[in-house]
Amino acid sequence: MDFNRVIDRRHSECIKWNRFDEDVLPMWVADTDFECPDAVIRALHERVDHGIFGYGAPPKELDQTVIQRLKHLYDWDVHSNQIGYIPGIVTGFNAAIRSFCEAGEAVIYQTPAYPPFISAPDSAKLKGIQNPLVESQDGRFLLDFDLFEDQIIRERVQAYILCNPQNPTGRVFTREELTHLAEICLRHNVLIISDEIHCDILYDNRKHIPIASLSPEVAANTITFMAPSKTYNIAGLHASVYIVQNPDLLEKFQCFCSGLVGCPGVLSLTAAHAAYAEGDEWLAEQNRYLQGNRDFLDEALRTQLAGIRWNKPEATFLGWWDCSALDLEESPYEFFLREARVGLNEGITFGPQCADYVRINFGTTRANLQEAINRMQAALAAR
Repeated sequence: MDFNRVIDRRHSECIKWNRFDEDVLPMWVADTDFECPDAVIRALHERVDHGIFGYGAPPKELDQTVIQRLKHLYDWDVHSNQIGYIPGIVTGFNAAIRSFCEAGEAVIYQTPAYPPFISAPDSAKLKGIQNPLVESQDGRFLLDFDLFEDQIIRERVQAYILCNPQNPTGRVFTREELTHLAEICLRHNVLIISDEIHCDILYDNRKHIPIASLSPEVAANTITFMAPSKTYNIAGLHASVYIVQNPDLLEKFQCFCSGLVGCPGVLSLTAAHAAYAEGDEWLAEQNRYLQGNRDFLDEALRTQLAGIRWNKPEATFLGWWDCSALDLEESPYEFFLREARVGLNEGITFGPQCADYVRINFGTTRANLQEAINRMQAALAAR
């Protein structure tokens, strides 16, 4: 796979490349500019060639592929009656908080937060509690366990939406961190809803640990969501996996979803199965390329974009840039959009304390990265 290959996405339905004017280089929404694995394309062609798209059900082979994957990667034993499929993780955690929380109850999550985490409680008439990550001297984002537990007690929190690997900071939480979080949630009977969509995109030989795999007690208190969408660049097909090992939680969740949230379509599940079953070699190549992109950006921040600070992400293809030292008169998002014609994600949408930040998507060609850096460097020099 040639990850340097330029593919024109403007003349498709792509929101990433069509949000801004044509002279803007888009580095925002979290999909990549890479063609998905050949196995996925081949499987979709074969299914389309069949020519009939009547009502379908998830293929049994997909269950077994997911089960084997979870065992191989995480030594996590999961059974087919504990797995289901849903058209997107945002749909999943919105359904989960509605399943298990009553109007007026509280849901907690860490900030900076993926914006749908912020909107989900409000849309369900729940109270959203923001637990800020603490930025250390070296720029690493750490969990504030004391505040987390205090907020849970004071606000009578019912559910916790975990994001691991964390979006937008790129943190991969350690076993010790996850254990501490889980212990607090168990102590106060707080349901864990775990978004692990970026779990396959890891750097520097890090390992992802599903929080539900820590112990049977944690598994019984957790709903886990995973997906091939970010990993294999098939987000537009909308197929995600949920794992619920507590039969009572599973029944309640599925009862809520019944008649409201449908199963992904046959083409979505075909692509998901092909990606998980045959995409490992492609994924390894992609992760090497993305790690190279991350390191390329890290060098550029030292040599061409002095004044922008980040902590190199441990996972994801997203960078969280602190632009406060630039002393701009406007948000860095607005500055770089107008003066550099580079479209980033606006920091304030990730939490009220994030006005001086932007999120950059480095899941693109090295040439696009260099062009974005050159444009931003020129814009800063011209101030």
